[in-house]
Amino acid sequence: MTQHKLSLLAVTLIGALACQASYGLVGIEDLSPDSGTSSVGAAVTAGCAAGATGGGALCGGKIPARQGIFVPTGSMTVARIGHTATLLPNGQVLIAGGMNSLASAELYDPTTGTFTATGSMNVGRYWHTATLLPNGQVLIAGGYESGPGMLASAELYDPSAGTFTTTGSMTAAAMNRTATLLPNGKVLIVGGAGPYTIASADAELYDPVTGTFTATGSMITARGLHTATLLSDGQVLIAGGSSNGGIHLASAELYDPCAGTFNATGSMSTVRFFHTATLLPNGHVLIAGGVDNGFGTLASAELYDPAAGTFTATGSMTSPRSSHTATLLCDGKVLVAGGSGGASADLYDAQAGRFTATGGMTMPRYGDHTATLLSNGQVLIAGGSGNTAVFPIASAELYQ
Repeated sequence: MTQHKLSLLAVTLIGALACQASYGLVGIEDLSPDSGTSSVGAAVTAGCAAGATGGGALCGGKIPARQGIFVPTGSMTVARIGHTATLLPNGQVLIAGGMNSLASAELYDPTTGTFTATGSMNVGRYWHTATLLPNGQVLIAGGYESGPGMLASAELYDPSAGTFTTTGSMTAAAMNRTATLLPNGKVLIVGGAGPYTIASADAELYDPVTGTFTATGSMITARGLHTATLLSDGQVLIAGGSSNGGIHLASAELYDPCAGTFNATGSMSTVRFFHTATLLPNGHVLIAGGVDNGFGTLASAELYDPAAGTFTATGSMTSPRSSHTATLLCDGKVLVAGGSGGASADLYDAQAGRFTATGGMTMPRYGDHTATLLSNGQVLIAGGSGNTAVFPIASAELYQ
């Protein structure tokens, strides 16, 4: 299988040039890997130095030796579930929010293996989104606050000051939305729903220049608990999730940032929600696990081919999983960890098209934990649920 090693700048220019007539090019100096812009796809953050999308280029051409084990690291200052984790340009990780309506935030320093408190958010929230912007700030949007309920408010974290400041509010209050940084520097916010809320077809764009959210085209189908993945051509793949009336979805659609519209694409082979979606080095998207229409947990996985607009089956995980994490590693393999799989973890090899077991985590994490690819190629796993009920934990560990 041929691997396409597209740098973040190259991918950005592809998308931006295609839409140049619509919104022009973002300044090249703002989109270089060193600026801290997150890489293409939900699973690739700004980590591994070079910020490219595949193979050794993820780590600046250097693939770190892997032991295939998880080891403990320092614990968070607060137990968290439903929080966010964002790799910052300086290599630290911002951990923000979580149950029950935590406003606190903290930073993980890979050089010391410790967490330290930073400024708190203006509003306590969980099941929100966090997006690294081209200027190095982090956009926190929406989520849920105990009492008031779903939130429309948003705020920005400034790493240089260690503080959060309010920014414009979303056009609609929602939790469990997806947030995707587009090639033009705007952030696409899509859908949203929870187990006891109504799914939404709403979509909106955050403009960091004006600090405002504006509506964009609506999805074909209302959905929450879906995935959103930035493709190499600048479009965004929206897949699966749950809709209204207890309907769960196998359908998928594409957001075209040039036209500001959603268009249907091929459907997955099975209904999935609480699944993961990971952009692979060859431009395909790995969809793994989740829950099916009968509320059974899935071990199956499939690949989306943007050129054909179709999904095809690939090897299955060694254990059924939902509410797990999926992280593209520096060598192009994908680490899937935890969720309903407990402490177990798998590696997906795109060239072989199969999953193999890797070392298990130091403890079970049944969901709502975070996984962040660090600049040194390790993966930080933090918090989550320590049992099958909602029981937040403070511990963290590293996959190396």
